[in-house]
Order: sequence, then C-alpha cells, then structure tokens
Amino acid sequence: MVRNGTRRDARRAWSRAARDSTPAVRRRATELAPQIATPSARTLIALVRDPDPLVAESAAFACGEVTWEGNRRALVVRALDVAARHDDALVRESAVAALGSLGDPAGLPAVLAACADQPSVRRRAVLALAPFDGPEVDAALATALTDSDWQTRQAAEDLLAWTPDAD
Repeated sequence: MVRNGTRRDARRAWSRAARDSTPAVRRRATELAPQIATPSARTLIALVRDPDPLVAESAAFACGEVTWEGNRRALVVRALDVAARHDDALVRESAVAALGSLGDPAGLPAVLAACADQPSVRRRAVLALAPFDGPEVDAALATALTDSDWQTRQAAEDLLAWTPDAD
C-alpha cells in the first residue's frame, strides 16, 4: 500500500497495522511510518510505549525520521524523553538517536542523561549531541573523551573535530 496505493489507503492500512495484536505487524508499521505522509503522532507515540521492546525500539527510531511540526513535534519529543528511560537499552538508544535527529532543545536533557548510560547508549548519546551546543554539551563531550569505551571516545573526537566548514 505504501509503494503502490494512494496516500489515503496507505494511511488507513498503516493505522490498522499499528493497532494489530501481532508485534511483528506493529513493528513493520513502525518501519513504514517515515514513508507515510505525516503519520499519526499519537499512534506512533503509542508504539514507542509498546510492551514489545522491538516494536518500541523501531517506533522510537521512526520518530526521528519523520518531519514533525508544532504540537506534534512537542508530543513526540516528550514521548522520546520517556523512552530514553526505558528498561531496554536498545529502546533507550533509539530514543536518544531520534532526539538527536530532531534536534529539539527540549530533548537535550534526555540526551545528556544518556551520556552516563551503558556503552552502546553513551555512544549514541554522544552522536546525538551534534545538533546541540552550549556549556553542558561541551562538558559532556569533554567527559566522553575519557570514556572507558573507545567508540564513545571516538564519537566525541569526531564531533569535536567536525566543523560546518569541513563538510
């Protein structure tokens, strides 16, 4: 439906799939969300809170791939902020990545907090700092330069070496 159907049909099919009782179907809906013209923020947020961690992880990732505006953006950022404290590290990692992708200042506290999480989440959090600036970001990057995880250190080094003129 997403590739060959009308936008209206695709949105309807996506909404049905997002509410399906089978986790694999809901997860596939999250994977397709960025291809749907403005998917329902409330539906995608419900999927971020899904009891199945793979669905929640995929939904969090999708939130960072969709262009949100106005109130929808604020709702998504709040949902991702909550997801950044999820029990599952993979969900936290995707939520933090999505917050970085969105670059909304309201998501910065969750990204900064994730800089103290386990290594995979710290790595993603350091990369998610890219769109932000300020003394707290500088401090987090300085701390990441001495992280016990070499990939976290490398991410911090890469960000500190990157300048807009280098692109």
